[in-house]
Amino acid sequence: MNGYLAILRRELAGLFLQPLAWFLLAVALLLQGLFYSAALGGLFAGDTAGALTFALGGGVGFWVLMAVLPPLITMRMVSEEARSGLLEFLLTAPVRDSAVILGKASAATLFFALVWCAAPLYAVLLAVLGVEVDWGQVLWGYAGALVVSALFCSAGLFASALSATPALAAFIAFSIGVVLLALPSLGLLDPYLAPETAREIFSKFDVLARHQASFLRGALDTAHLVFFLTWIALFLFLATRLLEMRRWR
Repeated sequence: MNGYLAILRRELAGLFLQPLAWFLLAVALLLQGLFYSAALGGLFAGDTAGALTFALGGGVGFWVLMAVLPPLITMRMVSEEARSGLLEFLLTAPVRDSAVILGKASAATLFFALVWCAAPLYAVLLAVLGVEVDWGQVLWGYAGALVVSALFCSAGLFASALSATPALAAFIAFSIGVVLLALPSLGLLDPYLAPETAREIFSKFDVLARHQASFLRGALDTAHLVFFLTWIALFLFLATRLLEMRRWR
């Protein structure tokens, strides 16, 4: 795609030149270490496979980080450039709007490839110490973490394109993430639907259940993969349309 690699390199350089990105990376790795050690010593009582699964999406800590970090990483990607005027120069360059959005989304997702690398490193350390590791489960769990990260980063990018203020963009992205995670429970509050009907309908939008039913089990269910890819494509499409609106203003 025209300009995609240039945008990707530019965004990666911009991310890792920001102190905020390094601070968030350090905090995320520290918290993952604490979550993993607490799960290994307490909840799973020495079950290394269970603790690794907990670190890759089986525990609440993973989802708290997933709801908080992507908005902070993506909030400046469009809104700050629009406010500073840099976006105008970018939009006049011979680069497609879709390449701009896809390059930014890819850069944010690659950042999270580093954020979630702690669990595979723990698995390597366990293997060195002689513990038997289910590498299929670890690798699919890591892949699942990246897919979910791509979803939340695309939502954050949509919010950044929607608002000209980074703080507001972060709040919108955080709200979208919370709604995505809580949607099955919120559906049960609908007074016009029977609980069984609401549960059946809104379970189809359950991000946690789909992630845990496929990637965390060490297998790939194409139906769940299509679910995530559809949501990612929707947010990227909306972000691209918003960027096009800015171009023609």
